[in-house]
Amino acid sequence: MRRLNRPLWLDGADTDYPVASGAIEVDVAVVGAGITGTTAAYLLKQAGKSVALLESDRICAGATGYTSAKLTVGHSLVYRELIESFGVEAARRYARSNQQAIERVAAIVEKHSLDCDFERAANFVYTESSNSTRAIAVEVDAALRAGLDAHLTTETDLPYPVAAAIRVDQQAQFHPWKYVAGLAALVSGDGSHVLERTRATGVRTGDPCTVETATGTVRASYVVIATQLPFTDRGLFFTKAHPLKSYAIAAPIAEEQAPRGMYISIDQPTRSVRSTQGVNGRILIVGGESHHPGEDRNPAARYGKLERFLEDRFGVDAAEWKWSTHDYIPLDGLPYIGRLRRSDERVLVATGYAKWGMTKGTLAAEILADAILGRPNENAALYDAHRRQLRRSALAFVKENSRVGLAFFRDRARPTHGRETIDALKPGEGTVARVGRKQVGAYRDDAGALHLLSARCTHLGCIVGWNAADRAWECPCHGSRFAADGTLVQGPATADLAKELQA
Repeated sequence: MRRLNRPLWLDGADTDYPVASGAIEVDVAVVGAGITGTTAAYLLKQAGKSVALLESDRICAGATGYTSAKLTVGHSLVYRELIESFGVEAARRYARSNQQAIERVAAIVEKHSLDCDFERAANFVYTESSNSTRAIAVEVDAALRAGLDAHLTTETDLPYPVAAAIRVDQQAQFHPWKYVAGLAALVSGDGSHVLERTRATGVRTGDPCTVETATGTVRASYVVIATQLPFTDRGLFFTKAHPLKSYAIAAPIAEEQAPRGMYISIDQPTRSVRSTQGVNGRILIVGGESHHPGEDRNPAARYGKLERFLEDRFGVDAAEWKWSTHDYIPLDGLPYIGRLRRSDERVLVATGYAKWGMTKGTLAAEILADAILGRPNENAALYDAHRRQLRRSALAFVKENSRVGLAFFRDRARPTHGRETIDALKPGEGTVARVGRKQVGAYRDDAGALHLLSARCTHLGCIVGWNAADRAWECPCHGSRFAADGTLVQGPATADLAKELQA
């Protein structure tokens, strides 16, 4: 059965590592083979540790495979907010640590001659509106105070004018699957393991710790949970980071028409633009259209808006690739990196990258590897997973968790379609229907077979919504995603949607 829309980066992706079997013993178990987990595993292996890298699907098949793959410190209008919330020194550390992450990736690519389409590029944060030029100017000043060599400009290589832009040079872009797959190959062997199709279902802390999977166990002195949002709830990170869904499309474009810079607009709706190497010429990538998952009744319209932008601005009339992803936004704007629980040094976590996971995942991997190796890291305190943030983020905490609570009860009380709607489903369609006292997810596949599922997310029981554009079930509370047949695609859930025998 078809799963999610396939992103550009996973076209032709082919790895075949074994499934975990029996009992494995290593120094460190890393759960999640995206950029954070694979980089952490690589760094630990390079330092002489034996590592088991576990992935529930294939290498890079999670959030890292669904990114726009920019390596930049230009995270929209972040530096003014950081200075106001944390002070200039914190903003300087944020800028420096993200640039260090870019240089770390560049060094790894050079050291191992990784073929991952790595390119240096300038990054632009821009506006098309004259009403927003002051916001750009203020952000330039903040970026300079944070130590960046930022420039105010109106000159870009976009085919349309901008009113103002912040330019930062010496940024980069790459092919995330090629990079992560290259790192995974460096991890595998010599007492270390890369394990695919191995879903972790639990972690028991201790000395050693135990990672439980459906097919075996991994015992290790330390565990790194790099699953975007932790699948174990002990740290309550699902209350401190909320999911946002965004979309991307890509299409071939003539070499001379392709922008070589990387772009993010501050206008609404936001637009992200970059190009990458293709087989014949370049491929243009456009993203945006954020909203909470499971709360848009017409996600296909989101892709439509991006396609109209592609045609209106670049003269490209059809997208060859379409995909969407969920990212997690932390309460105070900084990722959470460190211990899963304050009192436990054995289980570590990283989450809350706020859509900038390529640099933050890399810097997180360095912080976590240093913690395990007993080395000081100058950035660890800034991103401490248990930093005190009540004063700065109390309002965001109340707002987001109230939204989750409202969704939990609202979707149970909301009138839904009945059995007749299920019977009327056409191939490729899905819906949530109330049948008796149950809320059932119903999907009719392309062959006409009907699949009936419990509509309750297996994380904390919120009612999932149907995304017709991606043919997926999505949890509006904490962002878990399931394929049309109920197979888990993205956590924090750890189990598939339960099958219903009848409705």
